[in-house]
Amino acid sequence: MRLLEAIRSSGLPIRFYQASSSEMYGKVVETLQTEKTPFYPRSFYACAKVYSFWQTVNHREAYGLFASNGILFNHESPRRGETFVTRKITRAASRIKCGLQEKVFLGNRDAKRDWGFAGDYVEAMWRMLQQDKPDDYVIATGESHSVREFLDEVFGYLDMDWHRLVEIDSRYFRPSEVDLLQGDASKARRLLNWQPRVGFKELAKMMVDADLKAAKRERAMQDHDARNGVGR
Repeated sequence: MRLLEAIRSSGLPIRFYQASSSEMYGKVVETLQTEKTPFYPRSFYACAKVYSFWQTVNHREAYGLFASNGILFNHESPRRGETFVTRKITRAASRIKCGLQEKVFLGNRDAKRDWGFAGDYVEAMWRMLQQDKPDDYVIATGESHSVREFLDEVFGYLDMDWHRLVEIDSRYFRPSEVDLLQGDASKARRLLNWQPRVGFKELAKMMVDADLKAAKRERAMQDHDARNGVGR
């Protein structure tokens, strides 16, 4: 709100991008989700995102600002925070492979998400800001995969059976679960000439490769310290 008001007050030709989220759809009322799908937020975060979305639309329509909403579905990469489920899985699997930990604890393994590559999605953000007119766009792959499927890809790539290495912890279940998110990016494909380049399997392997490299480095340092009596 303060950013939008600052832009309005300045009178400068600033282009504003609002990072909206697929979490706004929450308890989805239709699949696939488009720019016209009603929002049904299921968390504090999602409610705040809905507020920001409509403030952006309001400032665009009321004051003529170049203000666009990018409704981005889950976008992942090796730089994803370690508490997010995809990165939590790839990091844990890599560390288990290198003997640095024994198990990983997760919540709902049946939740389904539309996972894409962050690099592709940042390109979509940039394309939104190059348009003649501001607008709102869903950015998604159009595919939906469960956490179980992600586990299959990650642990399978490392030649391990996740069923023996993953345990359920009720602390990681949401109070109000979001069961399925799957976006329709037809508008972005048509108007922005955008489409995702990295697929689900490629994304999982990319993240594992990065975390496996880090785990091997961590293991090598531990072995070095052990050989040299460090920490005794």
